[in-house]
Amino acid sequence: MDWFLISLIGIAVFITGISKGGFSGAFGILAVPLISLQTSPTLAAAIMLPILCIMDIFTVQKFWRKWNTEQLLKCIPAAIVGVIIGGLTASWFSIEWLKIMVGIIAVGFTLNSWPRKNTRTTRKPLSAVVGRLWCCLGGFTSFIAHAGGPPMSVYLLRTNLDKTQYVATAAVIFTAINYVKLIPYGMLGQLNTDNILLSLSFTPIAFLGVQLGAWLHYKISTEWFFKAMYSCLFLTGLKLIWDGTSALS
Repeated sequence: MDWFLISLIGIAVFITGISKGGFSGAFGILAVPLISLQTSPTLAAAIMLPILCIMDIFTVQKFWRKWNTEQLLKCIPAAIVGVIIGGLTASWFSIEWLKIMVGIIAVGFTLNSWPRKNTRTTRKPLSAVVGRLWCCLGGFTSFIAHAGGPPMSVYLLRTNLDKTQYVATAAVIFTAINYVKLIPYGMLGQLNTDNILLSLSFTPIAFLGVQLGAWLHYKISTEWFFKAMYSCLFLTGLKLIWDGTSALS
């Protein structure tokens, strides 16, 4: 057994659990690159997907009925369409260029929308059509490059939800996305019994991470929560741009 790989998976699962439980998965992008230090990115993604589905259940349970139903009805169908498009066109796109594109979007949006004092609640929401396009892009990039968070955040950060509604709503959306992704991932041969069992063996760590994340969520003020979300979106964008350009060079 490769104990270094096991350790990396454990750290990735714990960080992602905290992120999902308290910060809408903002740090989750670290998981696949971290595990990829010891294995291929494809295998890292396959290992993470089942445990992400388990984390989603823990997070939804922790924030049960605190989501915004209106936003769920807008986001989930569009996001699932994005996943389907991604599954049908996966071989058409360069993951590297897609990461760069999503990274530029995330950085540009953050620089344009960084919250200033007393302005977050008055920020104009995106139109229904534009919002659905962002959600569709979130589902698409989630399937292609495991980078659904930035496009989804571009939309959700403009809905003026409070911090708990934000996390709860995002949790339900990504639960739908991740469970739908299991179908094409399985059809493409990216999931097998060994990977699934390895992933599920980290369930206790995932549970602890989500509980700690939820505890931190209620300890952080609304102002600092959204500053943290924008900061994470900005850093995630830089990370995606770095990953994409490094792979192309």
